[in-house]
Order: sequence, then structure tokens, then C-alpha cells
Amino acid sequence: MEVVRDLDAWRHAAAAARQRGRTVGLVPTMGALHAGHDSLVRAARDRGDYVIVTIFVNPRQFNDLADLRAYPRTPETDRARAAALGVDLLVEPSLEQMWPAYPAPVATTVHVGGMTEHLEGADRPGHFDGVASVVAKLFALTGPARAYFGEKDFQQLAMVRQMVTDLGFAVEVVACPIVREEDGLALSSRNVRLSAAGRQRALSLSRAVAAAAAQPATARDRPRARARPAALRRTLRLDKARPSSSRTIGQAVTSTANPRSATIWRTMASCWKSFSPK
Repeated sequence: MEVVRDLDAWRHAAAAARQRGRTVGLVPTMGALHAGHDSLVRAARDRGDYVIVTIFVNPRQFNDLADLRAYPRTPETDRARAAALGVDLLVEPSLEQMWPAYPAPVATTVHVGGMTEHLEGADRPGHFDGVASVVAKLFALTGPARAYFGEKDFQQLAMVRQMVTDLGFAVEVVACPIVREEDGLALSSRNVRLSAAGRQRALSLSRAVAAAAAQPATARDRPRARARPAALRRTLRLDKARPSSSRTIGQAVTSTANPRSATIWRTMASCWKSFSPK
């Protein structure tokens, strides 16, 4: 595995892989790698991609500096894990290279309207602009590629897909299923910061949504499902062309064809305030 920190070396390695007839598979991360990231790398390797993993803790997507300082960083462990997974290129760009002006305001920001102002975006002002801006830069530096994202962050996934469509990146966005811990909690680098009580509260969200999905439909669910605001439907929209078995909860929630949509939606809406990041 090659490890680079220079942006030009990154561009050159990706271009050289394409010249050899390989498809580049990009796995963007902020480090503190876990089994969820492993699944993204394996998905890329299963397709025969030249796998590039990026590790960059992007300060522009944090609206709380304390949260940024506390974000877990495990560089040595991450390198060993990436090498064991068969990653071809590990990219660890510096803050100075990615955002030379930081902490001064960066002149260019990518904003995806209509799907980033709600849910997580309502509680984390500027978060999705920071994510969109850094992902756009990752795509620009990597060039034509497949990019692998987990369905755990379905709002982010929907935003990235919209950005790719609107800006014409030569990138195929590949969604990978959620990977969960034994107790059902979706894997996240932040899970190490949860208290025992916080972990139980976090678990109640997925359990509540699963319970709501199992409830029989009622007549009142259908009109409420159709009446949801268009902006929220756009926020949660994912690729409807995929098989229904591979769709995320986000799709199930927004599909008016699903008679349980309104029940699931009410459950998520009632839970969101308690579990949204601060």
C-alpha cells in the first residue's frame, strides 16, 4: 500500500491507475476506521477497483469546535487496517493543502439546496455545506471514479448524488448497506464517545423505526404520507431504480407507495430531536 500526502501525487496515482485500465474506487473517510469502512473497501475490491482511501478530518463540516477537537484520530491503527484490507493508495492530505486559507473563511462553498436544511441540517448549520465542499474537492482531485458511501448517512448520500448530477462529476456513487454492532447500533467512529445511557438512547431510534415498519398500515397513514412537504421528500430521496431490498429506511420513509410510510415518518420525526447531533 502506498501512502501519500501530496495532492499532486494523489492525482498522478489515480490517473496512472486509469491509464492501466483500472477503475478507481474512492472511499472517503475521516479516519478512526471500523468495520463499516471495511465494508466500503471490500465493495470496491469486489468490483476490481484500484482502491483509494482518503483520511481527512474536515473542519468545515463541524459547527462545534469542541466536537472537532474530540473527534477520534487513530492514524497508526488506520494505516495498518487499510493495508490489511488491501487498499492500494492511502491519502492523508494536510489541512494546509485541503483548505489553505483555514481558519479564515474559504472563498468557495458548495451548497446543495432543498435537501440539506432539514433533519440533521437543521441542528448543524453549515454541516452539509462543509461536507459537499470537501467531497467535491475529493472528486476533483481523484478524477473519474466510483465513490463508495454508507447508507447510514442517508441524507449525506442523497446530497452527494444530487451534487454529482448537478455538477456533472464523472463519478458513480455506490451506496453500501449499513453495518451494525451486535446490539444493532449502526457503526460510527463517534460511538466510542457514547456513554452507556447515550448508547441505549441511540439504540431506541433504530428499534422504534423497525417496530413502526412492522406495524400494519392504517387508512389514515396514506393521506399523511402524501401530504409530507416536498422539500423533505427531496431530502430523503435516494435512487428509486435500485431493488427495493437494497433501499434504505430513507427511501421507505419517503415512498408514498409504502402504506407504512406515514407511521415510519411520524416515528422518525418524533425521535429525531432527541438524537440529532449537537
